[in-house]
Amino acid sequence: MTDLIGRVALVTGANRGLGAAFVTELLERGASKVYAAARRPDAVTATDPRVVPLELDVTDADSIRRAAEAAPDVTVLVNNAGISANQSLVTGDLDEIHREFDTNFWGPVLVTRAFAPVIAGNGGGAIINMHSALSWYAIGSYSATKAALWSASNSARVDLAPQRIQVVGVHVGYVDTDMAAGADGYKVPPTQVVNEALDAVAAGDAEAIVGETAQHVKSVLHEDVRALYPQLAG
Repeated sequence: MTDLIGRVALVTGANRGLGAAFVTELLERGASKVYAAARRPDAVTATDPRVVPLELDVTDADSIRRAAEAAPDVTVLVNNAGISANQSLVTGDLDEIHREFDTNFWGPVLVTRAFAPVIAGNGGGAIINMHSALSWYAIGSYSATKAALWSASNSARVDLAPQRIQVVGVHVGYVDTDMAAGADGYKVPPTQVVNEALDAVAAGDAEAIVGETAQHVKSVLHEDVRALYPQLAG
């Protein structure tokens, strides 16, 4: 359980979409400062004086180190930055797959490694990782990156609990942002995702399962794999 009032947070990929929504809602819930981290901090448009644009490329170890040095007061970390190349793991472009893993998996892992000592040194806090319902439903390389991050979050949750750091994984279907602009079907509003994620932090939960798609996928994980992949039934 992590009270957000007075907290100092850092959000990766904060210049738009879900990241920008996290910045806004953290402030609404009483955060005293939010580092809005992005590769191009000039793209952060927030005018609230509590928002501090911060340069951070989650694929660059030196950039991560500099960000941790520049933000020594962080107690809440939101690992939101991500990309979608969604290549076939069998026939897809390996360079694109590596780029996707560098951003979606290694990015959060390396940012967590850099900021966990900062958060612990400030008395503990919380880390939020954006997993996706595709952590559990495989459609290509994007799913693989999110499944790997889900596993990493589970490991980090155990490792960091003694340091009073809560780790929350967020699973959700398509979100109504630029990343899902080409997708068909219902898209969860960013504000719903953010609110349920931060509610999970406040409640001391380990996961936030947002929307019907993520809830359905989780509900059938205990069944035969063909419950998720009916094309295998034949």
